[in-house]
Amino acid sequence: MIKTTLQIAITALRRNKGRTLLTILGIVIGITAVIVVLSAGLAIKGLILKEVESFGSNYIQIEPKTPQVSQQSSENSFSMVGGSVITTLKEKDAEAIAKLNNISDYYCGALGQKVVSYESELKKTFIFGTNASFIDIDSSEIEFGRFHDEEENSSMAKVAVLGAKIKNKLFGDNDALNQNIQINGDSYRVVGILKEKGASFMFDMDNMVFVPLRTLQKRILGIDYVSFVFTQVKDSTISQSTAEDIIEILRERHKISDPNKDDFAVTTMEQAMEMLSIIISGIQILLIALGSISLIVGGVGIMNIMYVSVTERTFEIGLRKSLGATKKTILWQFLFESIILTLSGGIIGIILGIFLSLLISLIATNQGFSWDFAISWGGMFSALLTSSIIGLIFGLYPARKAANLNPIEALRKE
Repeated sequence: MIKTTLQIAITALRRNKGRTLLTILGIVIGITAVIVVLSAGLAIKGLILKEVESFGSNYIQIEPKTPQVSQQSSENSFSMVGGSVITTLKEKDAEAIAKLNNISDYYCGALGQKVVSYESELKKTFIFGTNASFIDIDSSEIEFGRFHDEEENSSMAKVAVLGAKIKNKLFGDNDALNQNIQINGDSYRVVGILKEKGASFMFDMDNMVFVPLRTLQKRILGIDYVSFVFTQVKDSTISQSTAEDIIEILRERHKISDPNKDDFAVTTMEQAMEMLSIIISGIQILLIALGSISLIVGGVGIMNIMYVSVTERTFEIGLRKSLGATKKTILWQFLFESIILTLSGGIIGIILGIFLSLLISLIATNQGFSWDFAISWGGMFSALLTSSIIGLIFGLYPARKAANLNPIEALRKE
């Protein structure tokens, strides 16, 4: 009985191929969106874990923060994006923090964007001003030449180290060492080239030019503050207590007595990982919710199409009932049609979602990101289950309407 009912349902769907394809489109879009979002979430988490592992867990970062708001608050984000600049974090603060027993090394950083040129080649890129310790702490490596030293930082020397991509852009296959490039109208001697590294936390280090911190501050940007301080700790098991010591030092130096007025944020690597995980999870939930809306819209579309189908096939239903078909048989015929539609949409959506996830992975990898192709098997099972449930729920009303038709009245409507 079930096999016969199923065959009748499939035959009915085949008779209206165009309508069938349009009906499952909403389900396909929703399932595809869910699969891609779950895959991207897994890949991003993997990317972050790799980035953290490359740095290690023995680091603490200090950044400026808008006073009286939380570092993770929307107010702080909007303030920073809106162009608000906190200028209270200085290199002297980093020097004071470096005196703590658990701090082994540190570097300060500041970023500016300028046009860099060599002969007829020019490119607008980020200029990264930092201390000589950067090359010892960061995972970047020198391929040719050297990194600038502390003496060059103190004297505001006009020297530069090039990322791999910016070197290729300006010099191609030619040797760049000891050549002079132009930054902000001044000549800078190239003393080193970094090995290609790829994007790191959405920053493409290969497209940056590195100069001494004070050179960037005084000669290029005309500032006296830093954008962040990155410290290396000796014992990562006491990172939290070291972070608290850093907070005390900065409050004393910045003359802050009220913690709510802190103009800085101190973050351990563990805290940074937690914050990023929360952000990624929040984005995933939002995007999955948007994908679910597509599923609901698709479900409503299925209900409407099935209702129209019942109306068009009233005589067929009356004929089947007059030949002995029960209400249960008619009910399951139309439920099977609805479930087949949503299940087919779910399968197509999963296949399309996997394909798009793989495509995104290939594009991201090509752009230098360590983006692994990852699929959530639980997500795929949930997608199939969800699509079947939607078919059952939204197909129930039209199916019941069909099952409850009076066979005599149905035959008269031919």
